[in-house]
Amino acid sequence: MNKITNEEPSQYDLATIQAATNNFSGQNKLGEGGFGEVFQGRLPNGQDIAVKRLSRSSRQGAEEFKNEITLVAKLQHRNLVRLLGYCLEGEEKLLVFEFLPHKSLDYFLYDTKKNMQLDWLKRYRIACGIARGMHYLHEDSRLRIIHRDLKASNILLDNDWNPKISDFGMARIFGVDQTHASTNKIAGTLGYMPPEYVRSGKFSVKSDVYSFGILLLEIIAGKKNDHFCQSDGGKDLASYVSCLYYCH
Repeated sequence: MNKITNEEPSQYDLATIQAATNNFSGQNKLGEGGFGEVFQGRLPNGQDIAVKRLSRSSRQGAEEFKNEITLVAKLQHRNLVRLLGYCLEGEEKLLVFEFLPHKSLDYFLYDTKKNMQLDWLKRYRIACGIARGMHYLHEDSRLRIIHRDLKASNILLDNDWNPKISDFGMARIFGVDQTHASTNKIAGTLGYMPPEYVRSGKFSVKSDVYSFGILLLEIIAGKKNDHFCQSDGGKDLASYVSCLYYCH
């Protein structure tokens, strides 16, 4: 925990978080991912928060917890979600983030009624904001960060529809002169991972660029990549767009 405390995010006690989230009430639940659940809460000072509660049984969740808190505490950019603090008490591993009222991009993008709120100007601004956040991670931050899980559900939206990249549990730090790396443990979401990463475990900043490309196609089409596959004879969204480009 020395690396965590040196970055000085706030440390909350469990009782405070329980009170803020009504003891992790189902009514406060915002969503659920591969490593745990997210709850809305309100601190005694009136500040709204989002609490990421890591699964107690998942060893991977513990690794993600340490990885995310050490990374996000060092990153500051208007298009990255802001970490307020953490709680590590008993078996509980909690991350406390700023609360973003418009939830995540997928909440609007894939819903045929809600996506009417995303006009072309909003979609353009969201895409540009994500690109700025990725450029910061790859080129302008103190660390070179490869996110490795860029997708619509990991893009949060504030009151003004500004996008903020979240969920750095799978992210990796690169050295200043490092251009690529490899792993035996493939992490990410199928459909957003580049073919060479799936085949051989090799990844780089270009892996995030590929994921951003798929996300950009989803923003334009308003359809999820894997849902598109199911409705178009097994073609993924990228293949479909490629065919349209070259065949017409």
